[in-house]
Formats: sequence, C-alpha cells, structure tokens
Amino acid sequence: MSIFAYDPFIMFITVITDCRDANAQSRQETRYAELFPGTHVSFVGVSSDIEAAGNLIDVLDGAGEAEGVIAVNVAPRHGRAKEKWPNGTPFGYFWFKKILVVCTIDGETLSLVKKFGLADRVNVTDIREVMLFGGYDESVIEHAATSQFRSFDYLPRLARIVWDKKDAPCDVLPFSDIPDAGPGVWWIDSFGNCKTTLLPNDIQFEEGAKREFVLNGLAIVATCYKQLRSVPDYQTGLIVGSSGYGDKRFVELVVQGTSAAKHYQISQKDTFEITRG
Repeated sequence: MSIFAYDPFIMFITVITDCRDANAQSRQETRYAELFPGTHVSFVGVSSDIEAAGNLIDVLDGAGEAEGVIAVNVAPRHGRAKEKWPNGTPFGYFWFKKILVVCTIDGETLSLVKKFGLADRVNVTDIREVMLFGGYDESVIEHAATSQFRSFDYLPRLARIVWDKKDAPCDVLPFSDIPDAGPGVWWIDSFGNCKTTLLPNDIQFEEGAKREFVLNGLAIVATCYKQLRSVPDYQTGLIVGSSGYGDKRFVELVVQGTSAAKHYQISQKDTFEITRG
C-alpha cells in the first residue's frame, strides 16, 4: 500500500501535440489549468501523427486506473489534409476506463489505439455544434471554429464539456475506418534506441533469432534479445522495450553502447520492411 493518501478527486491532464513551441505550450497548459483547476498538466511535443500515436499508448499505460484527460493534436493544413478538411482535421473523443481522450482523427494518430484494441469507435464533433451545446457565446464559438489554433481555442473546451456531461453531439466513426499503423519508427529516445510500431508477435520474436530490416534501402540484420543488457557491445539487436500497454510492448531497434539512430541514420517516422531470418 502507498504511504501517500489518495485523493479520488485529483486527476491528470496530458497534452500531446505538434503545437509545441514555448508560446504554444504555455498557452495550452494555462487554458487546461484554467478549465480544470487543481490538476497537474503534462506536455509532450511531437512532430507527426505516428509520434503522437505511440505517446498516447504510453500515457494510457502510465495512467493505470487513474482518471484524467489526454488531449492529442496533430492537425496539418497542407497537402492531403488541406484537400480533405477546410480548416484541418476534425476533433473527436472517446473514453478508456476513467480517461477521456480528446483528439484529432485524421492520419495515424489513433492507429496504435486500434492495434492494441483499446477502443472501437471515436466520436467526431463539429466545433460550432458542441460549443453551442456547452453554452458558449456566439462570438467565442465563431472564433474557435475559424481559429488557426484550435488545439487552444476548442480542444480544451471540448474536454471540459465532455468531462462534465459525459457526452456531446457527435457522429460515430468506427475504428475499422481508422488506418492501420505501418511498420516504422515512432520515437527515438535520448540514447538513440528506436521504438517501432511492431509488437513481438508481428515478427515472430524469438530469442537469438535474426531478422532483417530494409530501411531507406539499407538491409539491417539484427538479433532478437529479450533485454537490452543481453545485446553484445556495439552489436545490433531487436529487444522488447518498455513502451506499450499491459503485456504488449513495442519492439525496439538498438545498438549496444551507441545510438542506433545515428549509426543507421534513422529518423522518427522512418518506415521499413522486415523479413523473418
């Protein structure tokens, strides 16, 4: 039993977003703190939807049975996104245990939630409709609907509305319509270890077996080890890492004693093919 008293009214808020410069971070953290007084707000800056997807899994895992809000935002307005949505991807929400996830829905942001089977649908919202439902004035609603910073002007308010009312006007999008996560690197840690989107079953992980990656045209042969400490010095290994949810953990590409990312010139978001050795 913990030596610390447990207050059932304490909750957490974690923001995962590509709006990550110091100004954007401070504004978002302040708004969540204003809407959810007394909560602890954590911030994770990302640069892509697949980075957000992996961090979402890790935060859900870290939260355990606690209650809280996770806000996930990756909303490009260029390229395909500009053609598909007039002002960026819509926002939606879903519940997981006692956790409310409010999020963008386009791209691979929810692909790893789908892979882990943690939800079967996301509720897609319309900004004007939901904010009217939440009792906001027309001028505030219109500003949020046309804002270039919707993760500040709308997403925290969506979280507060749904947290209070448990639901909001929405259209249901089944996770069968969410894209699958392709094989790739979703995060590079401070040691240069590369967290992949793969689970051990995806590669028939077997201690001592060799697997071949084809990454940026380069074939990389790696041996499977259950733990990082088992990888010989300066050798390439595939290990079962710490990130993931429950008993399912992501496979990591490592080079013992140095950075796998630098050694193989790997970037976050790099994709690859893998064959059984």
